Amino acid sequence: MNKPHRDTINVELAEIISNTNYPGEQYILRVHSPLIANEAKAGSFVHIQCTPSLPMRRPISIMRTSPKTGMVDFLYKAVGEGTRQLAMRKQGEVLDLLGPIGQPFQLHKEKNRPLLIGGGVGMPPMIFIADEIKKQRSHYQPFVILGSEVPFPFRAQPSQFILPGVPAEVTATMPLLEEWNIPCRLASLQDYAGVYEGYVTDLARLWLNALSEDERDQVEIFSCGPHPMLKAVAELAAEFNLPCQVSLEEFMACAVGGCAGCVVEVKTEQGTAMKRVCVDGPVFDATQVF
Repeated sequence: MNKPHRDTINVELAEIISNTNYPGEQYILRVHSPLIANEAKAGSFVHIQCTPSLPMRRPISIMRTSPKTGMVDFLYKAVGEGTRQLAMRKQGEVLDLLGPIGQPFQLHKEKNRPLLIGGGVGMPPMIFIADEIKKQRSHYQPFVILGSEVPFPFRAQPSQFILPGVPAEVTATMPLLEEWNIPCRLASLQDYAGVYEGYVTDLARLWLNALSEDERDQVEIFSCGPHPMLKAVAELAAEFNLPCQVSLEEFMACAVGGCAGCVVEVKTEQGTAMKRVCVDGPVFDATQVF
């Protein structure tokens, strides 16, 4: 039987358009990659050869695509040898990309209040799914919460939206989402001006508690970030009896399902199974993995 991901992954040489440095050793990389731009969905990632001298690729989530122009944006942090080498790559150079890879997030029409929660380098998939929601804005009423313990890789601005349960002094938002008419708030433990002082799940709980029962029944949670954050998001979803999809972060070797080096334990209707984060995920139902 053919696998659902067979013949869906491209190898593409992508020209670097920009590779911009932000505080906290964060970078936003933009490449011209028409094949991947046309086929990627929210939750997809690519396996990047950071430099020809490093044969092992690095998985990086896609933040935004433009099928019309062929542009693909990534947010990454220089934390190891591979991403430090990637940070040194310049405009006009070419990167070897493998992608798009992975099962994406699935929006459900019957739940029109998507709550998107992203932490650190888990923010990009939330931006991507927000971009998809923007195209269907008349149906959905989203709320995005982004968290970071280093300076955010964008200049926050006061939000135009007043949100139930959100403290009046918490006004900082991501400008791009405001341009898309999507409400957003930022959370951190670093005492940034206008940013909620606490965990993303604390802010989400304030918002959820302020909704009516009917409004809360329309919420579905989508999240990506470090494992402890995802565990807390899954517990929050269980607390309010809400559906929740999470995108797992995992070390990968091949990233195409061959090596089984990224397997996680997943609960299925047939019992416990070992699933590969790369091609069986990275998006899973939160109740399956937490």
